[in-house]
Amino acid sequence: MMRRILSVWLPHWPITRLNRNVGDSSDRPLVVVETIHGIRRLTTVGAHGETQGLHAGQTLSEARAMCPALLPVEADPAADAASLLRIAAWCERYTPMVATDPPDGLWLDITGCAGIFPVELLQDLADRLNRHGIPCRLAVAGTTGAAWALAHTCAEKNRNVLPPGQEMAALADLPLASLRIEADIVAGLHRLGLRTVQELRRIPRADITARFGASPVLRLDQALGFAEEAMDWLRPPIAWFERLAFVEPIFTPEVLADALSRLALRLCERLAEQEKGGRRFTARFFRVDNTVSQVSVATALPVQDAAYLGKLLREKLETVDPGYGVEAAVLEVETVAPLQRSQARLVDPAALDAAGGLPTIVDSLTNRLGPERIWRFAPCASHVPERAVRRVPPVSSGQPSWVADPAASRPIRLLRRPELIEVTASVPDDTPIQFRWRGALHRVRAAVGPERIAAEWWRSSHPADEHPEIHRLRDYYRVEDVEGVRFWIFHADPHTDDRCRNWYLHGFFA
Repeated sequence: MMRRILSVWLPHWPITRLNRNVGDSSDRPLVVVETIHGIRRLTTVGAHGETQGLHAGQTLSEARAMCPALLPVEADPAADAASLLRIAAWCERYTPMVATDPPDGLWLDITGCAGIFPVELLQDLADRLNRHGIPCRLAVAGTTGAAWALAHTCAEKNRNVLPPGQEMAALADLPLASLRIEADIVAGLHRLGLRTVQELRRIPRADITARFGASPVLRLDQALGFAEEAMDWLRPPIAWFERLAFVEPIFTPEVLADALSRLALRLCERLAEQEKGGRRFTARFFRVDNTVSQVSVATALPVQDAAYLGKLLREKLETVDPGYGVEAAVLEVETVAPLQRSQARLVDPAALDAAGGLPTIVDSLTNRLGPERIWRFAPCASHVPERAVRRVPPVSSGQPSWVADPAASRPIRLLRRPELIEVTASVPDDTPIQFRWRGALHRVRAAVGPERIAAEWWRSSHPADEHPEIHRLRDYYRVEDVEGVRFWIFHADPHTDDRCRNWYLHGFFA
């Protein structure tokens, strides 16, 4: 399949954004101004300003002399980029592969999306942008460079579709600036008498590279398809997605649920063909008011059951606001994994059914309560008690990476953070004979210890939420009071001068 790239140019984009926000008066041309090397210069001029002789790069004082009614607005590149990013996200209704082309353009990879009607796709995109006061120039070609050149230079048509393999013929008579070559290099090529792309191609490559570097030759090769150009897509290319466009906008929950079921069936059939399953699914709904609603579901194990996936997605539909109607829906798999088949057992089928139902229960709870609320503990390779366990997904096939020393007794419950206690000992370095915790006095009947645990000195950084005692030397004691309650206490920094302090309670054995 031949690659098809759509270049979208939004002429005077900062001015267009400002017109939509602050309005534009017919007698006051709007221009964008920025301080460059201490001089106030025009960076963008609208169509109205151009008719009065204003142009980008002009000083503000000169522009005021030519047009006293000028309305200058300070440049805001961050706001321009954010608005351009929102338009790019809106364009995902046409293709999942969209990228911004700062400061005033977009890229859309419509390979396989336009089918045999690319002109209709361009017409629909242009009409939608124009209805919202955003003028545009569009072009489709087999390369990013050719599409950009046609969109920015061919003024006789604002929607150009170049057939595959005709890049050289279409670009031959275009100016050198259409190749996206730097302005100073273009000026140098002009001094040599080179004005068009065809003239540049006739010059030996070695001569051009020796004088102007690799940029002119690289841009020429990218435009003609001899060199690939890396694109920074908003989302990584997703092979596992299905799209459904509606003839008329839909907005009832029943129709939305039916659309999700159809998308899930298509997607799961493709996953089954390659014996794969999805772990995380996202459904996006493109509304007629140019907003996008989305829902996501995650599963404990890879799934390819369309009915089960549709059930999980329908439970999230109550959070979707269809507005005045949804005109397109997309379902994609963000995480794909091989589907592991388990051997059915001939004995104890009830246990097998219970095991098979656990992922279903976990999926329902996770999607209702959130993935951060459903987890289980697993061993972790660390001798520090607070780091000896970690949170893992509730259903996972990973084996423990750490087996604790059976000789080192550990409590069944640890406090969230060690709590300071008052300890009385016969001598400073001896085991405690009593301690006070939360106002209650506990007399020690038996004690075992100490067990020394040092901090992990090889860790270069520590999370900000860790308590400071985790980085200190600790001597742990297992103590039992006269009532039979067993505690796990430790003495932090036992070799300091203030030995009677720095005692903490960390856990309970029973």
